[in-house]
Amino acid sequence: MNTQELVDQITGQVLAKLRESSGSAPAGGSSVAPAGGGNGSAAEASARTAAATAAATGAPAQGALAKGASAKEPGTAPPELPGLRPADVARYIDHTLLKPEATREQVDKLCEEAVEYGFYSVCVNTTWTAYCARKLRGKGVKVCTVIGFPLGAMDSRAKSFEARNSVENGAGEIDMVMNVGALKSGDLKTVEEDIRWVLRACRQNTILKVIIENALLTDEEKVLACQIAKRAGAHYVKTSTGFASSGATVEDIALMRRTVGLEMGVKAAGGVRSYEDALAMIQAGASRIGASSSVAIVTGAKSQSSY
Repeated sequence: MNTQELVDQITGQVLAKLRESSGSAPAGGSSVAPAGGGNGSAAEASARTAAATAAATGAPAQGALAKGASAKEPGTAPPELPGLRPADVARYIDHTLLKPEATREQVDKLCEEAVEYGFYSVCVNTTWTAYCARKLRGKGVKVCTVIGFPLGAMDSRAKSFEARNSVENGAGEIDMVMNVGALKSGDLKTVEEDIRWVLRACRQNTILKVIIENALLTDEEKVLACQIAKRAGAHYVKTSTGFASSGATVEDIALMRRTVGLEMGVKAAGGVRSYEDALAMIQAGASRIGASSSVAIVTGAKSQSSY
């Protein structure tokens, strides 16, 4: 079965299952939605469902975004690649440092490199959010923080609190880890509501990326994860935490892009260590790259990093 046939088949299945669970209470047993926002209206859900169906069947999705769309709506068609130089790739990169032993000196270096090379953001654990926001204020580099990292198995309300606190501390982007166990158990309602809890904790201009951890999923589960993230209102799907057995692959990026269409972003993370790696991911459909080898990617230096 080819990628298109897989997407066609699974789209019908997941939309039917998700319709059955629409209107249910958030995961965790509470009937009260968390404060923070109108990101999940019925009209939006209907529009996203139509867009998902159109994307999966090959029909043009209404409202698909053109190149140069705003940060709030980041999903775009892959760029025209001829002439895309290493320095041009910098604006695709979330310059990443997620090691638990990361020191202040290393975080300082991360921020300095992001400014020097023009990376889109720095991606850090939440303990560094406010620190990086202060260092990067006015420098043209966003702060991205990870939520429920790296397992994704936390209570949804804990993820929501962590996200809200990060946004208040200066994060402009949130990369949350999906509840992988719930997905593999077939509990699609919990997966979707987990994402909605985090989305409601964000501000209107906060970008939410959902890490689906491809290394732990079958192709069918990858498609399910992307469709659920799209229905829930996330802005990106992301391949990996960098802490599993493998990271991004060209094949997975192509599958994710085909599944979500043009109106969502796709982030490749884990194992992107060179300009050639990054270019291959962008060619396959990635609109963002997560890497700790960012300087090597844009300068051609040899990378020593594993993320």
